[in-house]
Amino acid sequence: MDVVAGVCSRNSTYLVGLRPSHKRAGGLWEFPGGKIEAEETIEDALRREWQEELGVELTSAAQVLATMRNDTFTIKFIEVGVRGEPVALEHEELLWATVNELSELPMHSYDSQFVVTYLGGD
Repeated sequence: MDVVAGVCSRNSTYLVGLRPSHKRAGGLWEFPGGKIEAEETIEDALRREWQEELGVELTSAAQVLATMRNDTFTIKFIEVGVRGEPVALEHEELLWATVNELSELPMHSYDSQFVVTYLGGD
């Protein structure tokens, strides 16, 4: 299974969402995204997921910042730009946080690893 996560930055902060408590990994923060469906490109999946989850249009889906793998899936963290203000349509809450603040949040393991390894968090 292939998964994509969008990394959007604004004024030295990054957008993360709090997973709903009734879902797998509920109560953990994540970079928004989801599964890449059959016949979708990475950019198509990001555009769909960000529209469904956040109600915003992507203006760019550019650089692959990181790729992580395990036995069941591959997740790609992609730098994105947006038009509009994100709204928590599927997350319990959204947060714009600095790298140091992200380092303190309870995050999904791959999101946490991305913060430490690629954004330089503690």
